[in-house]
Amino acid sequence: MSLILDNLSKYVSLTPQEKELFLSKTETHHYKAKTILLNAGEVCKYSYFVSSGILRSFSINDNIVEYVLHFACEGWWIGDMYSLLSQKQGNLFIEVLEDAEVVLLSKENQEKLYFEIPKLERFFRILTENSLVSYQERLMDNLSLPAEERFEKFCKKYPSLIQKISQKNIASYIGVTPEFFSKMKSRLLREKGNRH
Repeated sequence: MSLILDNLSKYVSLTPQEKELFLSKTETHHYKAKTILLNAGEVCKYSYFVSSGILRSFSINDNIVEYVLHFACEGWWIGDMYSLLSQKQGNLFIEVLEDAEVVLLSKENQEKLYFEIPKLERFFRILTENSLVSYQERLMDNLSLPAEERFEKFCKKYPSLIQKISQKNIASYIGVTPEFFSKMKSRLLREKGNRH
């Protein structure tokens, strides 16, 4: 549980009593890889904090093509922001990619905590702002950068994930087909080899 408290302490300082109260409003679960925590069409009732393992959020279009929106590894939060904030049906799936320990904070308990520990509102505001900035940057990258540069940015943002997740998921995240990604990666490795 210290990991989630460390995460909170990046932006707010909690007393021992506040930490205890916060933890009392959360639930910790262990999930096996391939577990779906949220289906598209459901209302997102939780913010998920990853204590260990890897989660991803993705959507599926009419042609059954997956689009990975976000990965969350140890120390990261994930959820369907649209659905969580509006309490309307969402369009994202959240799946466990690698066996995970996840802390769940329900929307209802989050609201209660805002009253009981007002500074948590600041924490989640900063989290939401950072998420918004990240999504906007990613959208602009997808519109303006070539696939190679999007892949480089992915490597910088998620260095620990490169060896842990499938090429198919990385390709989906940067917006290319697995075939294109495979060719691009081979070319980049060749170019790197030629430089040395």
